[in-house]
Amino acid sequence: MLKLEFDTDEGIGTRANLGMIVLETDETLESEFARMADLDGVARYHSRIPMVSEIRADTLARMLDDMPASAKLFPSSLSFDVIGYGCTSASTVIGSDKVAAAIQSVRPEAKVTDPLAALIAAGTSLGVKNLGFITPYIPDVSLKMREKLEHAGFTITAGGSFEEGDDRVVARISERAIHDAALRVAKTADTPCDALVIACTNLRCLNVIPRLEAELGIPVLSSNTALVWHMLRLAGITDERPKICRLFGTQLST
Repeated sequence: MLKLEFDTDEGIGTRANLGMIVLETDETLESEFARMADLDGVARYHSRIPMVSEIRADTLARMLDDMPASAKLFPSSLSFDVIGYGCTSASTVIGSDKVAAAIQSVRPEAKVTDPLAALIAAGTSLGVKNLGFITPYIPDVSLKMREKLEHAGFTITAGGSFEEGDDRVVARISERAIHDAALRVAKTADTPCDALVIACTNLRCLNVIPRLEAELGIPVLSSNTALVWHMLRLAGITDERPKICRLFGTQLST
């Protein structure tokens, strides 16, 4: 057996190393993350976090205790530029500051974002104010998220929810149903929407958004598009890819 010589290089993340903490129950985010962050030199890594299928405030809050362990499972040999926590409803219930603190307790070098923080950053960068708002959540969770968006300075001019408490069912809501719900909510707005927000990382929105933007003439933001866009921009990746959605043709406001 020959002893072979070798050299080493920087690895695949020559531009950025991105980590995504995905819910145990999520079936959508990993696939959409891969499509949106498919860029040369951008490395993508996933970890999972325990989560029961019932989406309630108490089950969402439990994830805070598991975040450090999930973040610790990313390769220890790497320095991460950004770590995203992939749960919109839990970010709303727990709070973005606590999410960041939990992850940075084991990954202090990484910037941290989550869908709620990313949606706020996206709306600010797009310069929008009046939002149409769609969730799959039960009413109390939807209300908490609406309050967080309003506290951030946005006005919800129309809203709707599928009111589904089982994350396994949320992952099966069809693209057609999401499309039709978005049109219905936008058309019922008291004041015309500047943008439409579709919350939840388990909703399959990526294929629907370009069509909705063409039909409505406004930006359409999903939890996943906002989260991945925010991660890329926080990592200093400024590539504009407006074919994904209008947001991906936008830079991060400072």
